[in-house]
Parts: sequence; C-alpha cells; structure tokens
Amino acid sequence: MSHQPWVIREASRRDLKDLLTIEEAQFPEPWTKRMMLDEITNHETRRYTVAVEAGVVVGYLGVMFVMDELHVNTIGTLPGHEGRGIATSLLNDMWPVARARGVLRATLEVAVSNTRAQDLYRRFGFAPVGVRKNYYAKIGEDALVLWADVPATLSADGSTLSS
Repeated sequence: MSHQPWVIREASRRDLKDLLTIEEAQFPEPWTKRMMLDEITNHETRRYTVAVEAGVVVGYLGVMFVMDELHVNTIGTLPGHEGRGIATSLLNDMWPVARARGVLRATLEVAVSNTRAQDLYRRFGFAPVGVRKNYYAKIGEDALVLWADVPATLSADGSTLSS
C-alpha cells in the first residue's frame, strides 16, 4: 500500500475557513459559518476530521453519532483533488472510531445525480433504501437514502472485506 501524501486529524476552529471553502465549492446549499462551527466544536455527538497535505486542507468528513448509528453529515474534497482517495481515507479513518463507540449501522443522503459519490459509498457497503423527494430544495433534486452495516475490516482500497 502506497503512502498517502496527506495526514488525517480532527478538525478545529482554525480549519473553519478551509472547510467553508470546500463546502461552497462542492455543494449547492453549503453550510453557514455558524452551522459548521457548531458541528466541529460538538465533540459529544459529532466527529469532524480533515485531510491535510502540505499545510492545505484537501478534504474533510463530518459524522454524527445517534445511539448505535452513525450519520454521515458531510464529506468533501478540495476542487482539483477529487479521485485521489482522500474521501476513502477519511471514511477508513472513521470506521474504527465508530466501532469503538458501538456503532452498528451507518446512513447518509446523496444527490441522485452524484454517481461518483454513490460509487464511493457502494464500496463501503452502502445500499439505497429510499428517496427523499426534493431534499436539495435549492436545486430541486432528490436524495437517495443509503444504509450500511459498519464494516469489520477493510481492504487497502477501502472496500468492505467483511461486516
């Protein structure tokens, strides 16, 4: 397995501007500064991590813990850095933490048109269970609701070996 050029660490207030830059570039309804700050400072039920390469935040992942479930709130990659495995490494970093917290299942919503993200999630065992109509109201797009069992172990590329 080749060494990735980024490191993953917990997000902090100093990352706020970088997180918002990625949010605004990637999502039609980006989170506000207040929303993001509330999320990254709530360590009881949230976990936000960043991938940092050469001092630059190149990706981030935000999850919420609810009982024995995990909800992927947001995941994004800095434009120009897509397809490098950043999102995969962020998800791989999160699974052991989720398992340690007793998480058994994970869920998320993804735009029906975002096939690249759907391919990523499928590798982790996520499967569609429903549709939220007009979930992304600003652009009038539906979201697929995906669920997965938390994987027990992962292969080097992040795909599920067993659950």
